[in-house]
Amino acid sequence: MRHTISVLVENEFGVLARVAGLFSGRGFNIESLSVAPTLDPSISRMTIVTSGDDRILEQINKQLNKLIDTIKVIDFTDEEHMERELCLVKVTADDGTRAEVLRIADIFRGKVVDVTPKSYTIEVTGAPDKINAIIELLRPMGIKELVRSGPVALGRGPKGWRAGD
Repeated sequence: MRHTISVLVENEFGVLARVAGLFSGRGFNIESLSVAPTLDPSISRMTIVTSGDDRILEQINKQLNKLIDTIKVIDFTDEEHMERELCLVKVTADDGTRAEVLRIADIFRGKVVDVTPKSYTIEVTGAPDKINAIIELLRPMGIKELVRSGPVALGRGPKGWRAGD
C-alpha cells in the first residue's frame, strides 16, 4: 500500500539522515522525499512517499514520533488530503512535433519555460496521476530529460498546524 507521510521536524543538522535511517533500517524504500522550511524557519516539513505493509509503517510512524527533533507525524493514507507535484519535462520539438507538444502542454495547463531550436521544456504541476498522464502523452515526441519533485501534501479542511499549536 502507498503511504504519504508528513513529518514536521526541527530544522537542524542530521534530522534528515535520522529519518531516512528509520526507513532503510526496516528495509523500506523512500519513493520520494521533499523537505523545506515552513512559515517558521526553525521548522521543516518532510513529505515522504513510500509503499509497504501497514503494520511496519505503523512502527515507522511510532519511531518517527519518538525522534527528539520530531514535532508531528501525519500519515495521509486514510486522511482527506491534497497532493501536488512539480515536473519539468524537456521534450523534442522539431517542425513535426512543436504544435502537438504545445497542445498537450495547454491541455494539462503546463507552461513552456524554455525554448531551444530543438526542444521545449514544460513545467506542469498537479496530482501525481496528472503528471503521469502528460509524461505518457509526451513520450512518443521524445522526452530528453525529466525531473519530478515528488508529491507534497496537506490535509483538507480548516485544521492545520502552526507553530505554537
